[in-house]
Amino acid sequence: MALPQPPMPQTATCYRHPGREAGRRCTRCGRPACAECLVQASVGSHCVECAKQDRPDVATRARYWNARQPTLVTYAIISLNIAVFIWLVIQDTAALTGSHTTRGQVDLGLIDEYRTGFGTRSALADDGEWYRLLTSGFLHFSIIHLAFNMLLLFQLGHLLEPAIGRVRFALLYFAALLAGSAGALLVTPGSLSGGASGAVFGLMAAAFVGLRNRGINPFSTGIGTVLVINLVLTFALPGISIGGHIGGIVGGVVAGWVIMAPHHRRVPNWASYATPIAVMVASVLVSVIVAST
Repeated sequence: MALPQPPMPQTATCYRHPGREAGRRCTRCGRPACAECLVQASVGSHCVECAKQDRPDVATRARYWNARQPTLVTYAIISLNIAVFIWLVIQDTAALTGSHTTRGQVDLGLIDEYRTGFGTRSALADDGEWYRLLTSGFLHFSIIHLAFNMLLLFQLGHLLEPAIGRVRFALLYFAALLAGSAGALLVTPGSLSGGASGAVFGLMAAAFVGLRNRGINPFSTGIGTVLVINLVLTFALPGISIGGHIGGIVGGVVAGWVIMAPHHRRVPNWASYATPIAVMVASVLVSVIVAST
């Protein structure tokens, strides 16, 4: 509660601007101040110094900011995918509809050996372009391809990220992404492939496992149905990376089994971080072996 203040002298001036007449006082310390030097408080107005003292420290403000944004990693990944797609469209508008393969798509795609108008070469082993194992997960071949994957990522991110935390969600996502890259190389080593679908399938599989671990039927929540429908489409429609989707599922199941383990299993906390990292390392090793043989 603010303490009663003595009446304001008619000649009082602002404590920060001696040349300005002060119309009010700080309700906390009583300093006379002009309107510019007063900050609205829950009760009355505070001077700048008192307002600074009431402000939380940097660590506290960071915690408040993080708490208000429970799906920050999800939004960051979606933004990065959209930014890459816009960059590809700026380079060649054909990337918008997928009417033909563009140079930008070839530069980012997951391929071992490819034959296009841009030449023939081994991009992974011979040229050492291992970054493709990661960048291919941010490559989309049309606006529909992007929209479908981002919609699923948005929904799964809002389900999983608040439940397991940002760090573990990010580790899970990239474990599934790299597992999808390894699967694509195993099944179709000579094809151009890309997209976030391997990572998204991994998130769906992890959610499926997590629900099962908690005694919930995944088909009662829609996760099971969505996963099955997408698996059917994977095998039924042409031009879809079967290996990428299956690889993402395998990575998501392995990492999700530990990250979303029930309490009675007594899985140590460090294992929920180490397991997705181990999946990433194993996926890269498999990719290196496949691409090098």
